[in-house]
Amino acid sequence: MRGLACVLMFQTHCYDSWLSPEGRQSELFRWSQLGGTFPAPLFLFLAGISFALVTDRMRHKGIAASQIVCTTLRRGAEIFALGLLFRVQEFLLGYPGAPWTDLLRVDILNMIGISMMLMGVLCRLAPTRAASVTGAAATMLLIALVTPPMWTTWRAATARLPWWLESYLNGVHVFPEPQPWLFPIFPWTAFAFAGLAVGFLLFSESARTREARAVVLIGLGGAALAAMAYALVLLPVQLYAVYDFWHTSPNFFLIRLGLLLVILCGCFAWCRLWEHFGGLGFSPMVQLGATSMMIYWVHIEFVYGRFSILAKGAQSVVGASLGLLMIFLAMLALSLLRTGLKGKLDLRGFLRGRKVSNGQR
Repeated sequence: MRGLACVLMFQTHCYDSWLSPEGRQSELFRWSQLGGTFPAPLFLFLAGISFALVTDRMRHKGIAASQIVCTTLRRGAEIFALGLLFRVQEFLLGYPGAPWTDLLRVDILNMIGISMMLMGVLCRLAPTRAASVTGAAATMLLIALVTPPMWTTWRAATARLPWWLESYLNGVHVFPEPQPWLFPIFPWTAFAFAGLAVGFLLFSESARTREARAVVLIGLGGAALAAMAYALVLLPVQLYAVYDFWHTSPNFFLIRLGLLLVILCGCFAWCRLWEHFGGLGFSPMVQLGATSMMIYWVHIEFVYGRFSILAKGAQSVVGASLGLLMIFLAMLALSLLRTGLKGKLDLRGFLRGRKVSNGQR
């Protein structure tokens, strides 16, 4: 799923950066932008699932709740710090054209780090699996429902905060209104809490023993959730004074969440089929997903930055598509290099292997 998020991210960024004004009028670009509504939710959703897996393992090992929360808070803080470092890199590479305010821009890495810290607090307050699932689902729903007023009618209160702090709530940055291309707590952390709830369900004993059945039920539930949310859109009833379906609507959030659950089921089925038919011993999607943070970090500069491999805003659909293929192959090669070097530099694994070998002799 992380590999799929990387590919969707590539195509969104490449077409957005490189297509000419004429190319941006094409049907391909419209579908590309629609596909671009999924990478960030996928990354945050999978951060929640991974968080549930790590927390579940530590709980089974009998690690104290206080130690678990410290570990998870520290990891979230590390990701947040990497997000700040990424902004520093982009500012330096864009100097002198980049405004200093970009250093405090709320990006996806910042929000993944904050989401992990918030999930750590929730898991400390809800120490059992059932409590964690309930708490994560309730938090997800609360964030989704509060997002519309946080972006509109509640701004009279939040605007009193410094702009960089308010930006973490609604993505206003230095502009008069919240910006949909930023990643504030509302609504983005809701996807992470959704992943946390799903993760704890997936790693329960009953789900582990009947894995395929559990994942299929989750996929069917996701389809039903998306259909229900779409049906609510068609109702004449309006709960909010200001309604923006594509950016703050709880209905759009639930539709995307339902589709994420369907994607989860589809990826599970694909991996099972891959194993059943022997596979090829190598999956580009799995490879990209294993190094997704590095891939995100690097590709941005070659698509949007000073080192863009194609002239920005000047390409035809064919030219931008060829550039997309080049980015995919280059990032795949970089990912393979990264995991290959990591394996060679794993000194502890090497020493463990030597000990086993000596013991056998």
